[in-house]
Amino acid sequence: MTAPRPEAHPSPAPSPAPRHDPGPRHDSGPVPRHDPESAPRPGPGPEFAPDPGLAPRPGPGSPRPPWHVTDALALRYAEGSAPETDAWSLEKHVESCTACAARVSAAVRAGTAGPALAAVRAELLTSLGHRPAPVPVSAGVGGTVPSGSPLGRWARLWWTVGPALRGSWAVAVVLVVGGAFGLAHGAGFQGAGSLLLAVSPVLPLAGVAVSYGRHADPLYEITAATPSGGLRLLLTRTAAVLAVCVPLLTAGAALLPRVAGFPGAAAWLLPGLALTLAALALGSFVGCRAAAATLGGGWLLAVTGPLLAGPNAAGAGAAVLAPYFSGSAAQGGWAAAALACAALLVLRRRSFDHLEPR
Repeated sequence: MTAPRPEAHPSPAPSPAPRHDPGPRHDSGPVPRHDPESAPRPGPGPEFAPDPGLAPRPGPGSPRPPWHVTDALALRYAEGSAPETDAWSLEKHVESCTACAARVSAAVRAGTAGPALAAVRAELLTSLGHRPAPVPVSAGVGGTVPSGSPLGRWARLWWTVGPALRGSWAVAVVLVVGGAFGLAHGAGFQGAGSLLLAVSPVLPLAGVAVSYGRHADPLYEITAATPSGGLRLLLTRTAAVLAVCVPLLTAGAALLPRVAGFPGAAAWLLPGLALTLAALALGSFVGCRAAAATLGGGWLLAVTGPLLAGPNAAGAGAAVLAPYFSGSAAQGGWAAAALACAALLVLRRRSFDHLEPR
């Protein structure tokens, strides 16, 4: 009799090696790629102090609270140790914040570069004919700028309008209008109105020529290196020139004795605008002074020369000026030329970010 065989028990299967559980997974979509355009821009952080007078609005979509430059960031910027992004934010912010501009200026003056900057400032103002006032350097980083400082709003505006309105150009415009009145009412010259109308379009060119450029502005290299330099500053100074020319010349021409068949007092506005924009566009290639001289000289030769050579001043004035000022065809041509020059100026706007050739 055979002995019963023991019942076989299956051996337990080896347990798998424990695996690392990464935890619950959250499907958040694809991993975002770095995009420089979508990267967060430098904003208020530990180096920027929020404005205590304005409380931030709650909510995820609310705008950030207004911020200002702290003393620590102003000191690091003056020492040259501020990060590049913080320096960019600071330079952009001080364009519109007088308090922060004063804080940064005080920090720079109190640093190692203070004596060198004071010497450059004194030499520059002396070369411009101004007696520089003493600049206090003991105000500290958080000091304030005195009320008589050039950082005042009106002083900034006065320097922004350019050398034309501060120099002899504005006086020359007044003398031109006064000379036309003297010829018309004092000497009885009937062609005074035609002469004033003929030279009116080139007077803004002279203002632009002495407002911007290496040869006109002693502060040109400094202003060209600022964020507000280039075409923006040139357009600001051109607008200031036109703001002086337009009312003076138009009112002067309107008050002169009228001549039959003579163009109206405002007939020079579109030609003057077209020539001014042409000077700006051409100035992007050869500089403002050369462009204004070329266009102004060509206009005077084409218009004023035949006007002075005419035997009858009044009749010759109406005949010579009519093709340039009278009629819808002439005014429409000047309007089209102004638009074309403005388009070329937009295409050439980056050229003003570089210094003019010597």
